[in-house]
Parts: sequence; C-alpha cells; structure tokens
Amino acid sequence: MKRLYFIIIGLTTILFAACDLDEVPVDTGSKEVIFGSESGMELYTNSFYGLLPTPKDGVFMGDDTSDLISRNGVDTYLAPGALSPVTSSGWNWTNLRNINYFIENAENSSVSGKNHFLGLARFFRAYFYFEMVKRFGDVPWVDKTIDVDDEDRLYGERTSRFEVMDHVLDDLNYAIENISLTSDATSTRITKNVARAYKTRICLYEASIRKYHTDYGMQSSANAWYQEVIKAANEIQGFSLHQSGDQQMSYRELFITKTPYTDETILAVTLDAELQVFSSANRRFISPTYGHRPGLTRHFVNTYLNLDGTPFTNDGNYATTQFVDEVKGRDLRLKQTIRLGDYMRTENGVPVVAPPNFNQSFTGYQPIKWMYDERFPYDDENRNDNAHIIMRWAEVLLNNAEALAELGLMTNSKWSTTIGALRQRAGITGSTLTSMPTVADPYLVNYYNGKFTDPILLEIMRERAVEMVFEGLRPDDLIRWHVGELFEQAPMNGIYVPALGEYDLNEDGIMDVLFYQGAKPVPSNPSVALVDVTNSSSPGRIQLSNGTSGEVVWNPGVREWLDKKYLYPIPETDRIKNPALGQNPGWE
Repeated sequence: MKRLYFIIIGLTTILFAACDLDEVPVDTGSKEVIFGSESGMELYTNSFYGLLPTPKDGVFMGDDTSDLISRNGVDTYLAPGALSPVTSSGWNWTNLRNINYFIENAENSSVSGKNHFLGLARFFRAYFYFEMVKRFGDVPWVDKTIDVDDEDRLYGERTSRFEVMDHVLDDLNYAIENISLTSDATSTRITKNVARAYKTRICLYEASIRKYHTDYGMQSSANAWYQEVIKAANEIQGFSLHQSGDQQMSYRELFITKTPYTDETILAVTLDAELQVFSSANRRFISPTYGHRPGLTRHFVNTYLNLDGTPFTNDGNYATTQFVDEVKGRDLRLKQTIRLGDYMRTENGVPVVAPPNFNQSFTGYQPIKWMYDERFPYDDENRNDNAHIIMRWAEVLLNNAEALAELGLMTNSKWSTTIGALRQRAGITGSTLTSMPTVADPYLVNYYNGKFTDPILLEIMRERAVEMVFEGLRPDDLIRWHVGELFEQAPMNGIYVPALGEYDLNEDGIMDVLFYQGAKPVPSNPSVALVDVTNSSSPGRIQLSNGTSGEVVWNPGVREWLDKKYLYPIPETDRIKNPALGQNPGWE
C-alpha cells in the first residue's frame, strides 16, 4: 500500500480514547463496516503499524546510551538518582486494548479472509507485549477487552514474565501460520517473513534472559528458546545480503536510500517528502546543539578486524597507533560507518573534503551511517527522507549464529553462511570466512570482563556490534547478556594523540584539529577545530589520558549502573491506582 506508514489515519483514536486498564473502550464506529469486509479489517489493522519505531524516535538513536557510543550528557536511565518510580513511564495499554478489541470482533466475523488479519493483530500483540516485558518484567496478561465491572482484571496482580512470553510465542506462531503475505515488494508490510524474523529477535532475547539472568532460575528452559530462533531463521526465504557494484558501499547504501533495498531489508518505515514527513538523522549526528553529538568509542573501534581477518589488537602497538594509520586496512564497514580517509560530503552537489570534525563529535570517530552526504538542507533541518530499516537479513543471520553457538550446533558450514558471509561483504579475507575460531581473542575476553570466554560466541558478539551499530539493538544485548555494567563506560575514549599540536586526520595536507592547553593558539587555517585539553575533572570536557598526550577522553558526566536497572520501576501513579501491581526489585 502506497505510503502505508503515513496513511494510518488514527482509526484507533476514532474508536477509542483510553489510556489505562480501568478505562473501557467506547464503540463509536460501525462494527459492521469494519468487521463485515476485508477492506474494513485492512483499514483497522493498518492502525497497528503505529506501534513500530517512528522517524521521530529514529532507530539510529537507540544505541546512544550504550557502551559503543560517546555522546553529550547522560540519559535519565543512567544518571545517578534520575530514574525512579516517580520519573518512570511507559505503563500504557491503549494499543493492547485496540488490538484485543479487533481480535474479539474479527473472530466472530463471517469474512472468509479474516485469519490473515487476525494473524496481523496477534503479531502486533506479541510485539506490544515483548516491549512491555523487556521494560517491566512481569506485566498483566490481558487477551480480551475488559468490562468495567471486571475488578479481578482491572486491579489484579501482574502475570509472570515467563508466562507472558509463552503467550507471545503462541501469538508469533499464529501470525506465521495465518498471515497470507509471504513477502512484500515495498518491505513496509507485515508478512510471514517479517513475523519469522521478529521471532528470531524475540526468542533470542528470551533465551538469553533465561540463561544469563540466573536469579530467575530458568536456565533449563533457555535451550528451547534458542531452538525456536534457529527454526524461524531457517524458514525465512528470499533474502540475501545486499551487494553494491562498489564493495565499499554495499553496507552503507542500505541506510541512505529512500526506497529500501528489498534483497536485504525485511521491514522498513519509508518517509515521504510530499507529505512533509522526515527524520532528523543528519541534524542529530551533525548539530553541536540539537543532537547527542554521537561518536564511536575507541574501545569499540578496536574490535573491527583487519581486512585479512586478524584482530587489529594483535598488533602490539595498536594502543598508540594514530587515527590516519589505524583506519587503514580494516573491515570495510568502518569506513562506511565513520568519516575517514577520502570521505567527502557535498554542498549543493559540489564535493567537499570532510575529515572528522571535533566540533561535532567528541572522540574523532564521527558517524556517517544513516546520513546523507549532501549538507543542505539536511544538516540544518529535519529533512532526511531515507528509509528507516527496522529488520534486515543481516540481523537474522546474527540471531541464528548466536543460537547455534549457544546450543553447540555451530559448524564450519553454518559459520560460512552466517558470520563468514557478513565478513565477506565487508571485504574481509582469510580463514575467518570459512572456519570457526578456536582461540578466544583476549581483547574481547577483557572487554566483556571475562564473562564470556567461548571463542565462537565472542566472535559472534564482535560481529553483531560491528554490523548492527546505530540500529538500536545494543542496549537490549547488554541487558539480555547480563552485562549491564558496560553501560557505565565513562569517560569515553577516542583517537590517540601523541602530543599537543595540530593534526591532519585525512592526509590531505590540511590540518583539521588542534589540541592545546592554556591560552587559545592561532591555528594554521580557519577550519581547524580547537580542542582545549587543559587538565580538568569537570563533566563536559575533553582531556588526553596522559595529560599532554594519549587517548582522547570525553567525560559526559557520571553514568551509574545498578542491577535493578535491568527492569524499569512500575510508575508510581499506576501503583497508586492498583497497589496489587507491586514493584520491581530494588525500586521499592
């Protein structure tokens, strides 16, 4: 359906105006019109697409709180004392009620094609509940609209998250069985393959929670969920990794196209200039004041492999390798994710050299993924109309590989069609494409604080971070692996600077940045970014790790991790309405 995402006309709002479990939907539409025809059901189910990530929320911002990204300021989630039952949010059930209302009435419909629409509704119910369980853990399981006098449901206790997730799996399986569309030429519709792909994501998350969150005592049930990942991944047909005529653009092309590449994109949200619906990708990455000024951390950049498949950190001098040298001969995804080397932008179509800009990013590893190269008008206005990918084949390969590794079922053959295939697209060569690792990379073991030592799993974790960075999955990964302490990474490190002075970051003979202490010096040209690294412990300052030399160190402020943050607190206003909800551990 043309411009589906923005033709959602608010049917949900027309039918219902309610926000809490104790408010009952009021039918102001005609059931006969909606549930008496396939066109009516289609119109109604189109409203469910509003649950998906929006351009305003931008999947490209989802990783900003993670260990991979430097940014300005500290999110409420990590700022000491900021998150509490008073400030918590998200306990909203309107979407669920709308879905359940549809299911109840569609089940009673005589329309022959109703099962397809019921499949869509149950997919979105699974999606809704997955997001709620991730955030709050135990939540009320409600599979019908609630009558005003049904006090047991209105004011009942929460349902175990594990029971809820069993229902989620049932809904996903129903969706896969009953949705009639197997694929969609626009990559914007929910199809069988979309449901299967989301099943791999959801089941992998649940399996990891059961395995690594040992306090739950559910380890024995984890393997069944890993098996569901593999089953769903193997059922998906018709997708491949996108390949460009220029290997150095095969990865980045996916994120700067207005029309999704359907070879790899499973589901996307498309934007529309005619309807004046845009995202703010360029502006959020570029503006010193509008966005978070995100950049990669050096801890993460160090994990990008060399093109020959060997770890960059095998070089004994890696820690003191300067930017212009450390980015050479690396995984081609690095140059498609950050500015380096011969990267250029355009101004009104005219190419302009664009080295890393320390006025826009703190670490020197400045992102270009999701960004148009053209400066005007995208940098200064919210005018991006490139499609937002929210599910793609690469993630399915990674989900499948991780489940195989967790079950001890990975083979060289399966490695080559998952991790090997991703690395081959990235220009990597050598045995790493066809053979599983046998020795754990000590850098990765140390990065994850010794909690993971299996060489196969560690390489999959490396690949997942590199492939999916800026796609919003990293916070969930840290949560499910029970390594929340990695959120606390601050200060955040950047490029290595051997001494104070000016540096040419792209080897074009023109200086790009000047690191200094004390009085502000006069740079060699007006475009040089001046970075004051005078010793200071204050937040919001860039320092060098050794004072006048060393890694760039950015201090956004204190980031505090506490294990109780694996779940959000139940908002206090909702607990007042229903004391039976209780509170999550540590938030009492």
